[in-house]
Amino acid sequence: MVGGGSSKSDISFAGTFASSAFAACFAEVCTIPLDTAKVRLQLQKQAVVGDLVTLPKYRGMLGTVATIAREEGLSALWKGIVPGLQRQCLNGGLRIALYEPVKNFYVGPDHVGDVPLFKKILAGFTTGAMAIAVANPTDLVKVRLQSEGKLPPGVPRRYTGSLNAYSTIVRQEGVGALWTGIGPNITRNGIINAAELASYDEVKQTILKIPGFTDNVLTHLLAGLGAGFFAVCVGSPVDVVKSRMMGDSSYKSTLDCFIKTLKNDGPFAFYKGFIPNFGRLGSWNVIMFLTLEQAKKFVKSLESA
Repeated sequence: MVGGGSSKSDISFAGTFASSAFAACFAEVCTIPLDTAKVRLQLQKQAVVGDLVTLPKYRGMLGTVATIAREEGLSALWKGIVPGLQRQCLNGGLRIALYEPVKNFYVGPDHVGDVPLFKKILAGFTTGAMAIAVANPTDLVKVRLQSEGKLPPGVPRRYTGSLNAYSTIVRQEGVGALWTGIGPNITRNGIINAAELASYDEVKQTILKIPGFTDNVLTHLLAGLGAGFFAVCVGSPVDVVKSRMMGDSSYKSTLDCFIKTLKNDGPFAFYKGFIPNFGRLGSWNVIMFLTLEQAKKFVKSLESA
């Protein structure tokens, strides 16, 4: 189980995968409006008319949510929920379920005591990279659907839904296009997964050593908030590059996207959407880890019955 200082899982891999996928999907449903706002903010570029720089359409997390709801309806905030759930089933299930086996592999079978932090980080990065390599097509479709704003009258949308998006991308751009942005996505997912799982593991382990604290909801809440904060701090720049590459096919490579973003929008562009990103990842981690801990307890009771 993630956290608590133990290096051995007390439920099966299948049980851990099912618990992780369920927890990740539940957190996705609760927080995808913030993710949609984050994507719109990250994809927003400076508009220049003559010598003037126009005011951005989306401003701040709540402002972006309000603008989307006003112009496109509340349902637009849940754009991309279907591929989002597909992504979480694959990515969320694999990256969390594989964390303990990979961590045990890195420390070796004869290890005794607490696992060193750097090996937790290494295990988190490894499983994050492995999982998104499988789930990248679902992430691409999710970003494409989320990035479409209000269109002028008579202008059709690129995709009518997630299945249409998969087929259209393959037909127009080729199968390989489903792995567009795989470089920054592996980097982003590896970094964020390492920050989330290693920090949750470490914070929970540290809290449980404090007199009076037990393995309960409060401990899970504090560890989840810590995991979300660390993940956003280290993952925002690669997250911006990933979103821009997936939302705009004009970038030739990860480096091209990075250089153009830096040149055209400045260094602070890499932290565009930081507040909604933390609001989303912070709340996502709290919901996910709280749900995961309860789901694992439920699965454990089923397996031991």
